[in-house]
Parts: sequence; structure tokens; C-alpha cells
Amino acid sequence: MTQAPLVMTCGEPAGIGPELAVRARAVLGAAVPFVWLGDPRHLPPGTDWIAVDTPQAAANVPEGRLAVLTHRFAARVTPGQPEPANAAGVIEVIARAVALVQSGAASAIVTAPLHKKVLKDGAGFAFPGHTEYLSHLAGDVPVVMMLASPLLRVVPATIHIPLAAVPAALTPALLEQVIRLTHAGLIRDFGIPVPRIAVAGLNPHAGEGGAMGHEDASVIAPVIARLQAEGMALTGPLPADTMFHPRARAQYDAAVCTYHDQALIPIKTLDFDGGVNVTLGLPFVRTSPDHGTGFDIAGKGVALPDSLVAACRMAWDMAAARFA
Repeated sequence: MTQAPLVMTCGEPAGIGPELAVRARAVLGAAVPFVWLGDPRHLPPGTDWIAVDTPQAAANVPEGRLAVLTHRFAARVTPGQPEPANAAGVIEVIARAVALVQSGAASAIVTAPLHKKVLKDGAGFAFPGHTEYLSHLAGDVPVVMMLASPLLRVVPATIHIPLAAVPAALTPALLEQVIRLTHAGLIRDFGIPVPRIAVAGLNPHAGEGGAMGHEDASVIAPVIARLQAEGMALTGPLPADTMFHPRARAQYDAAVCTYHDQALIPIKTLDFDGGVNVTLGLPFVRTSPDHGTGFDIAGKGVALPDSLVAACRMAWDMAAARFA
């Protein structure tokens, strides 16, 4: 069976999402077909686009033209100037994309960046971000965020919380859930039959035997031991400062880290433009570029499409792995 095209959401229409969609289409060509879901009035002037009725029709669109599933918004936009009146449209597009992938009309979702404050101000958006809303639309399933590139895959166990709150938030139950979701995602979405997962310690030198904190021995190590007994190929807790050099990275397929910066600093250092945000745990594939709305550069023609292109390629490959 031929794989269905991807569906790409427009994201914040006043940001760089619409212009990057056009550039991604030019880079990807026919290799990764996708349909853009949004208001064509928000595309850059002069965009060569064609309206389609279904994602499947994108496969028949001439190379170089952008296939568009039209979703009418309340207002036009000026690049760099978000319009709260369009917030409801942004939210509707995400829900429509989920319905398309759940029906099988699209093989995966690639989401362009949104702006949470605009959504809250304009439509009372009650979710912290994209990931939580997608989890809700999928039935409130547990999910984790992975940042991935050909050089490294990382999963932060705790995400957007203050560093001071991390030790209390890093419970055995949370860590176990994150490791299990990561393990299942590597099998299902990346085609790795026996995933090797490295788990970072929380404290310097992974606590150094309790001299620099107890969490590594009292919280992290018992979870690892319990899951190792089930047959998972886990190592850790490891000192985070020695986990990300080339020889170390060759020993694992993904690293589970204890907090946001511990995970994101190494991948953004190694592959700033090519990193992809992947949501593991959803019943469908979702990726997104690892950058924001770029209001300061929107409409100036300088935004790089690398991360969005990588997100499309990864979504295509992940969907193929699921349907293999």
C-alpha cells in the first residue's frame, strides 16, 4: 500500500511557518509528499500553490507547487505581527490534522511552531503547548518529548519547570514512564528492535556515591535496575558530562536526561539547525522543527528551512516504520 502524504499544520500564521513550508516543499520535492493545512492568504506573496480536497491528492501535484488544504482564518496577517483573532483557526487546524491522520488520510503530522500566549489571549487556549493538546486529542495518552537528529536522540524526563523543582518532580514513577515510552518509541517509530538507552544522573558525577546528592542512588538507580530485570538494555545513572562525546554516543540509541537543559544543550550544540521535536506515545506520528515562531525574522526571507525539512523526513520515515 502506498504511504499517504504528510499533513503540515500552518502554526502561527504571522511567524516563519508559512514561508518555511514553501521552502521545504522546494527542498523535499516528490520524495516526501505533504499537504499544507492553513489559509493560503497567509502564504508569502507569489507562492505557487494549488488547492486540494484530500492529503492523498498532494501526491499528484506537480513538483514545486504547494498542495494546500484550505482552512479559512478570521483575518489576514502581517509577518511578525500576530493577530489574536486568528488563534481559533490555529487550534482548529491542529484538531483537523489529527482527524486526518487518525482516519488514515495522512500518514503523519508535522506541526509548524505556534505562539502559546497568542492562543491564550485570542482563544483561551488551556494547554501549555502543542504536545499537551495533541495528547488530549489522542485521548489524554501519556507522552514524552524527544529531540532527535542523526547525531543524537535525547528525552528530558522533566521539561519546562524551574531547575529547583526538578528533584521533587523526578519521581520513580515519572522516570519509569519516560523510559518505557522512549523504549517503545524506539521500537515502533525508529525500527530499533532492541533499543539501548543511557540514563543520565541528576547530580554532578551522578552523585559520586552520595557525596553530591542522593537522588542518583535512591531514585534513578532502582528504576534502572527494575527495568533491566525485565530485559531492557539500560545503562546508568551516568555522569552527564561524559555522555555526549562521539565514543559515548556510539553506545546508545537514545539518552534519557533528568531535566530540560541537560538534554537540549548537547543536541543543539551538535545539530542546531537539524534537530527535530518528536512526540513519543501518541497513536500517530508527530514531529515539528526545533525552533519557535521567529517573529523577528518573519517575512524577511532569512529563516532556514533545515529543521522543518528534517522534521518532514523524520516523520516520513517514522510513519513507514509504523506501517512496515
